Amino acid sequence: MYTSQPQANQMGMGGVGVGQPKFANTLVTQVELSVSAKNLLDRDVLSKSDPVCVLYSVDPRTHQAIEIGRTEQIANNLNPIWNRKFVVDYRFEERQLLKLAIYDWDGASSQLTSHDYLGSFECSLGEIVAAGGRKFERNLELPKEFRNKTSTICIVAEELGATKEVIHLKINGRKLDKKDFFGKSDPFIVISKAMDDGSYSQVHKTEVIKNTLNPDWRQFTLRVATLTGGKPERKLKFQVYDWDSNGSTDFIGEFEITYAELLNATKENRASFSLINQVKKDKNKKSYNNSGLMNFEWLRIEEEKTFLDYIQSGVQLHFTVAIDFTASNGDPNNPQSLHYRNPNMDNQYALAIKSVGEIIQDYDSDKSFPALGFGGRIPPNGVVSHEFVLNGNPQSPFCQGVQGILDAYHHSLNTVQLYGPTYFAPIINHVARFANSYQDGKNYFILLIITDGIICDMDATRDAIINASVLPMSIIIVGVGNEDFSSMEFLDSDGKLLQFNGRSASRDIVQFVEMRKFYGGSSSYQGQSQNQGYGQGQSYGQNQSYGQNQGYGQNQAYGQGQRQAYGQGYGAPQQQQQQFDPSASFIHRSNVVSKTELARSVLAELPDQLVLWMKKWKPVVA
Repeated sequence: MYTSQPQANQMGMGGVGVGQPKFANTLVTQVELSVSAKNLLDRDVLSKSDPVCVLYSVDPRTHQAIEIGRTEQIANNLNPIWNRKFVVDYRFEERQLLKLAIYDWDGASSQLTSHDYLGSFECSLGEIVAAGGRKFERNLELPKEFRNKTSTICIVAEELGATKEVIHLKINGRKLDKKDFFGKSDPFIVISKAMDDGSYSQVHKTEVIKNTLNPDWRQFTLRVATLTGGKPERKLKFQVYDWDSNGSTDFIGEFEITYAELLNATKENRASFSLINQVKKDKNKKSYNNSGLMNFEWLRIEEEKTFLDYIQSGVQLHFTVAIDFTASNGDPNNPQSLHYRNPNMDNQYALAIKSVGEIIQDYDSDKSFPALGFGGRIPPNGVVSHEFVLNGNPQSPFCQGVQGILDAYHHSLNTVQLYGPTYFAPIINHVARFANSYQDGKNYFILLIITDGIICDMDATRDAIINASVLPMSIIIVGVGNEDFSSMEFLDSDGKLLQFNGRSASRDIVQFVEMRKFYGGSSSYQGQSQNQGYGQGQSYGQNQSYGQNQGYGQNQAYGQGQRQAYGQGYGAPQQQQQQFDPSASFIHRSNVVSKTELARSVLAELPDQLVLWMKKWKPVVA
């Protein structure tokens, strides 16, 4: 279960939380890793190897491997199934690198150098939890002298934590006491649980039903763990109050029951309870029966799936990146441009791509991602496009991994002329078409838009977001440079749903983050559109048409190991891509923490967005 506070490291038998810096408000769930191996090397002369598995956390800044736990030794076994588990803190919004190394354990020394090395493997925790069938299997990297042999390691991940059960309740009241002089009562329920010190803590409060003695409250849902604290015998108190317009309340009555007793009562159709007002009862001992009845019309318990449940059941995350090619970014050859390629440091666009892409790629089986651009004049005719592919191949816009996206991005900077204006709707609608075709509960689409400027099609963008809110899709917007991004904050409707033209989004699917809050790099180009040789009021003629570049053929999912035909009609002719300079992917160590914090902020809402859509999704019955 996701929690809103950092988890403490757990040493010893259970392993340890992965060694990352602790930050407040980090979404964390604990995962138990069970490890086994097959066909290990036999390094003992008179018997078989006695393997021990060691788990490390790999620091992303220094690449130093920090030991965080060991299994027990299993004697004379080349196919060990270790009993001791590793418990690690899983954070979706971080790329948590792990290393597992296996040693043949001979003697009493705790120093690893005293034992024979059998092999190791490095991966991310995300790759492990996203493995099909919840089983992650890979070949070990063996010592050089044994490279002709093969040993495998198997890791099974299981989410830990509090119960995932939720309870759905539908309650009514009958013949409640009349509390209002000029009316009846305005009743509501307060549910509280007993604490260890004897006090009560409020768990839930229903809505007020006005002017009635026979209220029918709306159904509501509570987490069983919240209601019981893991103790079914914990006392629960159900109280009914009368609400007054001046803010005060009048007590009507209450009853106490344990969670276990409540379940038994509903099973036996005895779920009707007298509400007792003890003060009133003491005054009228002979005539007082109760102050009304509380009836449980129905009670249903079910297991609520988490983000990890969906990922481990096979849900694929499909990642698309869209890059702003408007002229306000500045000439890419100018060191002050946001698109400038510094050989020693990533620009803000590349940093955003890496921050998000390096995490998302672990949850896509083939790691092939479409990369798009908008606001540029594309070859061969210099037509302004708000939806073009970066690799120059409309029939196959996929890039292999994050490095492939960066290669295509740098290639496009040499072939596409920066222009404008900034339109988001075509890009959002592009991804939405694919999301619309794959509402099967197995695919979820993530669009990363990186931009330096104010949206010029705000109304169309709002419309596109509201349309996409019913689809398996999330939108991440990263603002680079020093523009005023206040309008973007409006799209990220935290705490409320986006509304436009009398329509409301089904759910919040947009997360906006300003890069400058996380990154202090040298690319600080502040040029505004009025300084680029054209003003905001300049006419773009026929080049503004959304529809001209949208012939995509069949809407097939991005992943699944395929390269779907994207149709005809736009994009540069095939050209040999320039050789990507590996040094451009280097990030100064001083910026790694900022990159981690950026990813954490950008992806923080994605698990909840995916879970909310999955809860609403229903299979289509033919």
